[in-house]
Formats: sequence, C-alpha cells, structure tokens
Amino acid sequence: MSRRTLSMLMLTMLVLVLSGCNPATAEPIGPDASGFWDKYLVYPLSWLIKESALVLGDNYGLGILVATVIIRLIVLPLMVKQIKSSKKMQELQPDMQKIREKYKNDPQKAQQETMALFQKHGVNPLAGCLPMLVQMPILIAFYHAIIRTEEIKSQSFLWLTLGEKDPYYILPIIAAITTYLQSKMMGQTTQGNPQMQMMLVMMPLMILAIAVTLPSALSLYWVYGNLFTIVQTYFLYRDKGNKLSPKEGTSK
Repeated sequence: MSRRTLSMLMLTMLVLVLSGCNPATAEPIGPDASGFWDKYLVYPLSWLIKESALVLGDNYGLGILVATVIIRLIVLPLMVKQIKSSKKMQELQPDMQKIREKYKNDPQKAQQETMALFQKHGVNPLAGCLPMLVQMPILIAFYHAIIRTEEIKSQSFLWLTLGEKDPYYILPIIAAITTYLQSKMMGQTTQGNPQMQMMLVMMPLMILAIAVTLPSALSLYWVYGNLFTIVQTYFLYRDKGNKLSPKEGTSK
C-alpha cells in the first residue's frame, strides 16, 4: 500500500469516526473521567485548553493555540523523521522517474525496481505516514474535548463560536490552503509523478470537506498545526535553500 493510499484511508476513517460523534448525546468531560480514552487523552486536552485560555485572559482561541504548540512539540521528533523521509524521497525522484519510463509497460517490474532502489538507499516510503498515524487519535480526542466541554464549545473567538461550524467557511478554506502549502513544502509533489501531484490537490480538498462539517475549534487547531509545521519545515530545509529540488543537497 502506497503512502498516498494510506493517507487517504486515514482521512476517510477520520470522517467516519467524527461523523458518528453526536454532540447532543456526548457526556461532559471532567476530572472524574474514567477509562483510558477519557482519562488520559480527552480530559487532559480539555484541561490544557481551559487552563491556557485562563492564563491568556479567558481567550479560548489562544488557548487552543497553546495546546496546539505543546502537542506539536511532543510529536516533533516524528515530524522531523517525516521531513527527512520526504527529503530522501525527493533525492530519489530522478531515479524513480527513470524506472517508470524504462518499465512503463511493466508496472510490476517497475514496482520491484522501485522497492529495490528504496532498499539500496535505506528509504522507507511509509515512514512519512507515522506522524499522521499518531495525530489521528489526537485529532479525535481534541474533537471530544471540544464538544464535551461546555466552557470551550460555548466560547467565541473572532467571528467564530468554537463549538459550531464556521458560518462563512473562512477557516475551512484557510485549513485547505495551509494543508496545500505544508504538503508542497514537505515534497508531496514532484515533476513527473502524477500520483503525488494528485495527492497535493486531493488532501486539501478532503480537509476542506471535513472542516466545513465540524466545530470551528477543530479547524482552528488544524490551521495552527499547519502553520507550525510550515515554519518548522522552513527551518529544517533552510540549509538546502528554499527550493526543494531533488538536485539540491544530499542526505545527511
């Protein structure tokens, strides 16, 4: 299974899971939460957002920003691993293109030669999916923390009510745009690779479709996370310049 296919499957699973969560029937979350999911994931996120907002003048939009930064710092080692994997994949793109052209009439042989190329250079094409695998349960727990905490879902931030959809679809559009920029910076597309180019478009569209149906606080978390990753990626790639061409630089 390719990384593109796995990413699409995880996003589809996310839609199905979140669509089954009914805010009207969800039990409020509090310090007496029991069970691993509620006690160790949902309630800590709820507590973190509330305490951060309290420190910042009861501003829950900024509280979500603080929670996002803390979460991203925790998963930073995985994100660095993902970026390094993307770098290696970029450097191998010319060789992969040659293989595709040489065996364009024999897809099975092309796949075998591509896997041999990965093994030769120690590249795991699925390594970049690990951060997404970790972040999916965090995103679902974040959703639960929002809809099951009255103090969060009833708060306003800018034009938004955090527990409700964005009435103007501004935040979902920003979420899609920042997803596109993040993917492009991390090398999700290269010339001569139609599948990766399609992924560059499909991912933001799926994020947009998800974001327009969910509480704006979740879109806010996604946008904050994307911006964090964009800045992080810029600094990690800075030693190779701003152009993410496979010809620039070599693996460390």
